[in-house]
Amino acid sequence: MIDLYALTSPNVQKIFVMLEEVSLPYNVIPVDVWKSDQFKPEFLKLNPNGKIPVIVDHEGPGGRPFAVIESGAILLYLAEKTGRFLPTESAKRYEVMQWLMVQLTGVGPMFGQFTHFKNFAPAGNDYSVSRYRTEMKRLYELLEKRLGEKPYLGGDEYSVADIATFPWTRNHDLQGVKWEDNPNLRRWFNAIAERPAVKAALAKIGAITSSRDVAKPDDLDRFFGRGRYARA
Repeated sequence: MIDLYALTSPNVQKIFVMLEEVSLPYNVIPVDVWKSDQFKPEFLKLNPNGKIPVIVDHEGPGGRPFAVIESGAILLYLAEKTGRFLPTESAKRYEVMQWLMVQLTGVGPMFGQFTHFKNFAPAGNDYSVSRYRTEMKRLYELLEKRLGEKPYLGGDEYSVADIATFPWTRNHDLQGVKWEDNPNLRRWFNAIAERPAVKAALAKIGAITSSRDVAKPDDLDRFFGRGRYARA
């Protein structure tokens, strides 16, 4: 059994999808980051970085419980545990891992920063919004080009690179990116969205509630590292 400490962010969604895809039994333990659950001592023992997702595999290496933090590391751990969605042949493996890194170092941070400055930052951040919107759209153009060359981001087969990236593109309309202008992304997105495991994962994610819309100002400040929690 795997414990998944989670809420609903794209980085969490990718782990839901992966667990459904590999058919491993798992138990969801909600961590409401909008109520500062991630800063509780018992959670920080699992992840001193104070972030979700986290998994605890109760049948980890050597048959002992093993905690894994960081969504990319979790995807790789589950891929290696099950022998799925990560090729074993060296060139194909690194082709997948390169595009996984594009998500981890580009798509996630840039899309996340755009969302923050567009939806959560105070007025007067026009430069920040423009910068991150520009980089987000550049990355969408990169994905569109790649998917014109290969059916999936990692190559010819569906892989952890696709599982990692798909959740970040679910709000493309709100991000100002239209699928009718990106036929390769549209084909790729629709193919993934129709997978039974993805549908099952999204149904579970859709049933999760959080306190985001009623979060206390102090919890918001702590989540975003601002106000009395700012370090600069």
